[in-house]
Amino acid sequence: MDQSKRKAPNIVFIMSDDHAAHAMSCYESVINETPNIDRIAKEGTRFDHCYCTNSICAPSRASILTGTYNHLNGVRTLSDRFDGRQTTFPKLLQQAGYQTAIVGKWHLGHGGESDPTGFDYWNILPGQGDYHDPILIEMGENKRHAGYVTDVITDLTIDWLGARDKDKPFLLMCHHKAPHRPWIPDEKHMHLYEDMDIPEPATFHDDYSNRARAASDALMRVDRDLTRTDLKMDPPEGLTDKERKSWNYQRYIKDYLRCVASIDDNVGRLLDYLDEQQLTEDTIVIYTSDQGFFLGDHGWYDKRFMYEESLKMPFVMRYPREISPGSINKEMILNIDFGPTFLDYAGIEVPQEMQGRSMRCLARGEQLPDWRQAMYYRYWMHIDEHRVHAHYGIRTKQFKLIYYYADPLDTSSQSYEPIPPEWELFDLKKDPHELLNVYHDPDYEQVAALLTKQLQELQTEVQDTPYDGQ
Repeated sequence: MDQSKRKAPNIVFIMSDDHAAHAMSCYESVINETPNIDRIAKEGTRFDHCYCTNSICAPSRASILTGTYNHLNGVRTLSDRFDGRQTTFPKLLQQAGYQTAIVGKWHLGHGGESDPTGFDYWNILPGQGDYHDPILIEMGENKRHAGYVTDVITDLTIDWLGARDKDKPFLLMCHHKAPHRPWIPDEKHMHLYEDMDIPEPATFHDDYSNRARAASDALMRVDRDLTRTDLKMDPPEGLTDKERKSWNYQRYIKDYLRCVASIDDNVGRLLDYLDEQQLTEDTIVIYTSDQGFFLGDHGWYDKRFMYEESLKMPFVMRYPREISPGSINKEMILNIDFGPTFLDYAGIEVPQEMQGRSMRCLARGEQLPDWRQAMYYRYWMHIDEHRVHAHYGIRTKQFKLIYYYADPLDTSSQSYEPIPPEWELFDLKKDPHELLNVYHDPDYEQVAALLTKQLQELQTEVQDTPYDGQ
């Protein structure tokens, strides 16, 4: 088939795990360079306000597949298995004649109804998978692969591209494990950044004052909660508390960035392959992550909170036939929008059950006066591994309102200590680092009331149930 006459574009969806936007140079990172990921942005568009609806791996992945919030798709926590019988965008593309494949991290359970559905080919890591010599489950069969996981996933991705039916459009989802904890780099990048110090973030020494109890309760501090497995060695003797915190940070962030460097190299390999096979013009390429991540911001690692570094996802997209090179979009997009967007490009009607909306027009640079002005977020895993309180909230272009209802509800069988609910309100224009909770400030009384009303309206719109204290 003459590719120039193809109507339905190919889709290559590259997603890493825990790769924060502020560790990508196309998002003006001050700590590293990502030239190959940057290439997608330079040759396409960068979305500056892409957010997840639940900042944890499995729930975000479920929302991407289904275009729905977690209370509807059933994956609210890491322990929930994905029900593959529900509608997903890969299924709809497959039914419309697309070849579909997923390679790499799945993290939605496997076996029975939790195996990937809607894919002609799947080859996934069991759970988190291993950094070195990983086992992957290929169409139900376990196989060990020699090498570093990021290279292996890219090799298998390119192998599938080479073996595909070249007369059909394709959806290829390439899901990297890296840079997930415990941040084990490959040999090639093992000594990267060895002779330099990575800058510490502005909020590195946050003392968690002027905020809800949830911030100080969280067990994900760089100074005390990283383990020897994370740091790979014991700290030098005789360090002060401040020196130990900085030492921990350098050990953590350098390994994290070394893992990112391997991803960037492999993104380059995949882009080069598309060029060599003359697929570039007819292929949509996306690079994103399943959520954001704290890179020492607020003195933390990990994610889960509705704070910006955790909430924000990177999202760059290239499609030479429609998207102007080097464009930047400031509208608010969500992970539930990804599936509807891909269906739109393929000419497939978006099912009513999907709660997201196609952002194809935004990617073309068009203004949509009825586009969302606020987004809804909910984190369910109360007092889980990192002791983050369950919360939900609303983010507008200027404000963020968070309600820590601090109750596991039906997501846990464990007993838990009662914690009084709390509110946080941030003026993002005046306080972009979210250091000052103004919820009880009389000057923001009307803002708080308005946002509370908007939050209730959004919950109704997305069919979620507000916390009732029971």
